[in-house]
Amino acid sequence: MTEPLKIAVAGAHGRMGQAVAAAVLADPRLALAARFDRPGVVGDDLVDQATALAAADAVIDFTAAAASTALAEACAARGGGPALIIGSTGFDEAELARLAVAAGRVPIVRAGNFSLGVNMLMGLVAQAARALPADYDIEVFEAHHRRKVDAPSGTALMLGEAAAAGRGVRLADVAKHGREGITGARPDGEIGFSVMRAGGIVGEHSVVFASDEEILTLSHSARDRGLFAKGALAAALWAAGKPPGAYDMQDVLGFK
Repeated sequence: MTEPLKIAVAGAHGRMGQAVAAAVLADPRLALAARFDRPGVVGDDLVDQATALAAADAVIDFTAAAASTALAEACAARGGGPALIIGSTGFDEAELARLAVAAGRVPIVRAGNFSLGVNMLMGLVAQAARALPADYDIEVFEAHHRRKVDAPSGTALMLGEAAAAGRGVRLADVAKHGREGITGARPDGEIGFSVMRAGGIVGEHSVVFASDEEILTLSHSARDRGLFAKGALAAALWAAGKPPGAYDMQDVLGFK
């Protein structure tokens, strides 16, 4: 019988950390090797980071960009393991550069969203942006719970990137983040973003293609954080034993 894949969970006392741990315990292919959190967070179920990394084949991390970047460097410093699954968002350019260096020594799967449905939505958005005339305006809407600290969400940015790729442009050149005051007419080719933070919303994303004659809306609604946990487990099973590199869910799902 194949030995279960040993999983360590970062940010174990957070909402996603708890959801990931529960999903690991429910999956016979996996074993919960360790839980850890940031320094100063205590609990009988927690170990320190070094102990967790030594015990694991893969680490699943839904914390924050700075913490995930440091964790990637810690995994890389061990010389090739464990594999790292990152669901954090809000990375700046310097952090992305550090992740790229770490991925030269350890397999890292990073995604703004681990949902199969969202990753399918990305493909549909790119296809629609490619097929529809340029006079269809594109807007990305997203809503999350009041405690989310970054905006737009990583998923919204992924959808914006998909739309920009379909149009054959760079998102950075056409993105519009928020509008206020007398903004003037909408520029041709702009991709707009709107953000809502309220209550306990798990995740809502929509991409609107609007012309003068019609509106097409492609959307996804998350109902339970277990959805993202299951996707992260699939990524961990896929990444374990892979060569060092920077991967995403499109790799995991075989779309690349």
